[in-house]
Amino acid sequence: DAICNFVICNDSSLRSQPIIFNPDFFVEKLRHEKPEVFTELVVSNITRLIDLPGAELAQLMGEEDPKLPGANGTAAGFFRSLMSLKRKEKGVVFGSPLTEEGIAQVSQLIEYLHKNLRAEGLFRVPGNSIRQQILKDALNSGTDIDLDSGEFHSNDVATLLKMFLGELPEPLLTHKHFHAHLKIADLTLFDEKGNKTSTPDKERQIEALQLLFLILPAPNRSLLKLLLDLLYQTAKKQDKNKMSAHNLALMFAPHILWPRNVSTNDLQENITKLNNGVTFMIKHSQKLFKAPAYIRECARLHYLGSRAHTSKDDLDLLTSPSSKELQPLKSQKRSRLDTCHQEETQQRTEEALRELFRHVHNMPDSAKKKKLIRQFNKHSAALTPGSDVPPSPAPRRARSRSFSGLIKRKVLGTPVILERKSRDATPEPERVSKENVHLLQKCGSPAHVSQGKLKSLEGRREESCRRPRSHLLSKDSSSL
Repeated sequence: DAICNFVICNDSSLRSQPIIFNPDFFVEKLRHEKPEVFTELVVSNITRLIDLPGAELAQLMGEEDPKLPGANGTAAGFFRSLMSLKRKEKGVVFGSPLTEEGIAQVSQLIEYLHKNLRAEGLFRVPGNSIRQQILKDALNSGTDIDLDSGEFHSNDVATLLKMFLGELPEPLLTHKHFHAHLKIADLTLFDEKGNKTSTPDKERQIEALQLLFLILPAPNRSLLKLLLDLLYQTAKKQDKNKMSAHNLALMFAPHILWPRNVSTNDLQENITKLNNGVTFMIKHSQKLFKAPAYIRECARLHYLGSRAHTSKDDLDLLTSPSSKELQPLKSQKRSRLDTCHQEETQQRTEEALRELFRHVHNMPDSAKKKKLIRQFNKHSAALTPGSDVPPSPAPRRARSRSFSGLIKRKVLGTPVILERKSRDATPEPERVSKENVHLLQKCGSPAHVSQGKLKSLEGRREESCRRPRSHLLSKDSSSL
């Protein structure tokens, strides 16, 4: 039930390496090979969790330009011109659209910070501006930097990482996803009466974020995973660095989630939602980059040739028409296999019997040989080689319960038997005497019996039938 490729490795040094299994293999395969099908699958499940009107759904799909808060204000023009000035001298990394090459350079900063998470006020305390500029120029030029040489401080590296995120043309979570993240923050639990409560529905929020992260551009998703993992590890050491998940969210929300060219006043109504949303991402970052189970199943079924389900609800309907059509095919295949197995077994049995028959036939004449041949002849249908269809056994004749019944069948024929069957309450006739038996044996057949003898026998039969049942029982018991 799966697609597997087996590769034989002849290098003994690689055989001891652990095997890495990616549960999202089919998900990633569908994303790269059929992006339209993948996007439709994910977005259909996003709309199942959060309510996105037509305009916001079109923005999420990239069909319309996102309408962001404060886009038409005077402050927007000022911020737009300021950001354009910063990006005039953009290099390989800073101020440029996100690329894999830029991520490779920035990952040096992230690796260094993983080793220095105990610095107090990390990401909050600014570093030295001169050292930051030297480091920035080195990254833009694409050169490798030895951060462990002691020339740079951890605060320098942390501040430069925030600067890199702030100079991106759009936030790491993109403008298209902005309204979706606002709706995720409103996902709360319901009470018994069906009314919304103030308690967040964490399971649905995690599921919605998993789906949103799946349709992020590949570079954005890669860097977001590296960044959230760094912030998660930083928050775990808050007893040393004094930086909790909420404090880190306040530092990074403007860079990864807030729309560009907006002020705090433009986001006054939603700023709490956005900050709490980033806090939630940091705390649950280890779960957010795994595809939901039903997305994995849909992607797997898509490549296995089965009917691809479009939502989680469809996976609950396991008894689909396609599965019902496969059941007769499986039963037919199983019956064919059973028939082939039976034919093979029958063929082997016949070959063994032929060999045994030849062995017995070649034995010297003896009592044992005759006994074995008699057994072969007795069970010729089952043991004799070459007999395809066993002959039907001869019908066994009903045995008489007494000598009188045998004599009457010989003398009187079948009418007596039919007469006895029609009369259920007829008592058993009297036993025939030894003289009649002797006479019957002497005559040999009913044709030699004289008319007088027949009349005497019939008279005795009628007399025995007229006798009461009690008399017969007493007589039979005395005879016994």
